Amino acid sequence: MNIEGVHHIAIICSDYETSKHFYTEILGFKIIEETYRAERNSYKLDLQVPGGIQIELFTFPYAPIRPSCPEAQGLRHLAFKVKNVEEAVKKLEEQGIKVEPIRIDELTGKKFTFFSDPDGLPLELYKS
Repeated sequence: MNIEGVHHIAIICSDYETSKHFYTEILGFKIIEETYRAERNSYKLDLQVPGGIQIELFTFPYAPIRPSCPEAQGLRHLAFKVKNVEEAVKKLEEQGIKVEPIRIDELTGKKFTFFSDPDGLPLELYKS
Protein backbone atom coordinates (compact mmCIF):
# COMPACT_ATOMS: atom_id res chain seq x y z
CA MET A 1 0.00 0.00 0.00
CA ASN A 2 1.36 3.40 -1.00
CA ILE A 3 -0.61 6.03 0.88
CA GLU A 4 0.11 9.44 -0.62
CA GLY A 5 -1.53 11.62 2.01
CA VAL A 6 -4.85 12.55 3.56
CA HIS A 7 -7.62 13.28 1.05
CA HIS A 8 -10.41 14.50 3.32
CA ILE A 9 -11.80 14.69 6.82
CA ALA A 10 -15.54 14.09 7.28
CA ILE A 11 -17.46 16.02 9.93
CA ILE A 12 -21.14 15.53 10.80
CA CYS A 13 -22.75 18.69 12.11
CA SER A 14 -26.04 19.32 13.90
CA ASP A 15 -26.95 22.64 12.22
CA TYR A 16 -25.89 22.93 8.60
CA GLU A 17 -26.17 26.71 8.18
CA THR A 18 -24.32 27.43 11.45
CA SER A 19 -21.49 25.04 10.60
CA LYS A 20 -21.32 26.21 6.98
CA HIS A 21 -20.92 29.80 8.22
CA PHE A 22 -18.26 28.73 10.77
CA TYR A 23 -16.10 26.77 8.30
CA THR A 24 -16.47 29.18 5.35
CA GLU A 25 -16.83 32.65 6.87
CA ILE A 26 -14.87 32.31 10.13
CA LEU A 27 -12.20 29.77 9.18
CA GLY A 28 -12.20 30.87 5.54
CA PHE A 29 -12.35 27.52 3.74
CA LYS A 30 -13.49 27.71 0.11
CA ILE A 31 -16.53 25.78 -1.09
CA ILE A 32 -15.72 23.16 -3.73
CA GLU A 33 -19.24 21.76 -4.07
CA GLU A 34 -22.49 21.82 -2.13
CA THR A 35 -24.99 18.99 -2.53
CA TYR A 36 -28.40 18.32 -1.03
CA ARG A 37 -29.36 14.63 -1.10
CA ALA A 38 -33.17 14.54 -0.77
CA GLU A 39 -33.31 10.77 -0.33
CA ARG A 40 -31.15 11.13 2.80
CA ASN A 41 -32.44 14.56 3.88
CA SER A 42 -28.76 15.40 4.07
CA TYR A 43 -26.35 18.10 2.94
CA LYS A 44 -22.75 17.46 1.90
CA LEU A 45 -20.45 20.47 1.65
CA ASP A 46 -16.98 19.90 0.22
CA LEU A 47 -14.49 22.47 1.50
CA GLN A 48 -10.93 23.16 0.35
CA VAL A 49 -8.37 23.47 3.13
CA PRO A 50 -5.04 25.04 2.13
CA GLY A 51 -2.45 22.34 1.52
CA GLY A 52 -4.73 20.08 -0.51
CA ILE A 53 -6.85 18.41 2.16
CA GLN A 54 -10.63 18.67 2.00
CA ILE A 55 -13.29 18.74 4.69
CA GLU A 56 -16.59 17.05 3.95
CA LEU A 57 -19.27 18.64 6.10
CA PHE A 58 -22.39 16.48 6.44
CA THR A 59 -25.78 16.70 8.09
CA PHE A 60 -27.76 13.60 8.95
CA PRO A 61 -31.10 13.62 10.73
CA TYR A 62 -30.89 12.22 14.25
CA ALA A 63 -27.09 11.83 14.30
CA PRO A 64 -26.04 11.16 17.92
CA ILE A 65 -23.87 13.65 19.80
CA ARG A 66 -20.20 12.63 20.03
CA PRO A 67 -18.69 13.00 23.49
CA SER A 68 -15.76 15.43 23.63
CA CYS A 69 -15.44 16.19 27.34
CA PRO A 70 -14.17 13.96 28.79
CA GLU A 71 -12.36 12.92 25.64
CA ALA A 72 -13.70 9.75 24.08
CA GLN A 73 -11.72 7.15 22.19
CA GLY A 74 -11.25 7.78 18.48
CA LEU A 75 -10.29 10.94 16.64
CA ARG A 76 -9.09 13.38 19.29
CA HIS A 77 -9.00 16.70 17.41
CA LEU A 78 -8.30 18.35 14.08
CA ALA A 79 -5.26 20.67 13.95
CA PHE A 80 -4.68 23.51 11.47
CA LYS A 81 -1.25 25.03 10.74
CA VAL A 82 -1.00 28.81 11.08
CA LYS A 83 1.96 31.16 10.73
CA ASN A 84 0.94 33.32 13.68
CA VAL A 85 -1.07 31.76 16.50
CA GLU A 86 -1.73 35.07 18.27
CA GLU A 87 -3.09 36.66 15.10
CA ALA A 88 -5.35 33.68 14.40
CA VAL A 89 -6.63 33.71 18.00
CA LYS A 90 -7.42 37.41 17.73
CA LYS A 91 -9.46 36.84 14.56
CA LEU A 92 -11.41 34.00 16.17
CA GLU A 93 -12.11 36.01 19.32
CA GLU A 94 -13.31 38.95 17.19
CA GLN A 95 -15.93 36.53 15.83
CA GLY A 96 -17.00 35.55 19.34
CA ILE A 97 -15.17 32.21 19.32
CA LYS A 98 -13.85 31.13 22.72
CA VAL A 99 -10.19 30.10 22.51
CA GLU A 100 -8.07 28.45 25.19
CA PRO A 101 -4.88 30.18 26.37
CA ILE A 102 -1.91 29.72 24.05
CA ARG A 103 0.51 27.04 25.21
CA ILE A 104 3.96 25.87 24.15
CA ASP A 105 4.42 22.28 22.94
CA GLU A 106 7.13 20.94 25.24
CA LEU A 107 8.38 18.57 22.55
CA THR A 108 8.64 21.03 19.64
CA GLY A 109 8.73 24.43 21.36
CA LYS A 110 5.91 25.64 19.07
CA LYS A 111 2.82 27.58 20.11
CA PHE A 112 -0.64 26.02 19.95
CA THR A 113 -4.15 26.45 21.27
CA PHE A 114 -7.59 24.87 21.07
CA PHE A 115 -11.09 26.05 20.22
CA SER A 116 -14.27 24.26 19.16
CA ASP A 117 -16.59 24.23 16.18
CA PRO A 118 -20.33 24.87 16.72
CA ASP A 119 -20.87 21.23 17.74
CA GLY A 120 -18.00 21.13 20.21
CA LEU A 121 -15.54 19.34 17.91
CA PRO A 122 -12.07 20.19 19.28
CA LEU A 123 -9.98 22.16 16.78
CA GLU A 124 -6.36 23.21 17.24
CA LEU A 125 -4.22 26.01 15.86
CA TYR A 126 -0.56 24.98 15.66
CA LYS A 127 2.41 27.17 14.66
CA SER A 128 3.74 26.06 11.29
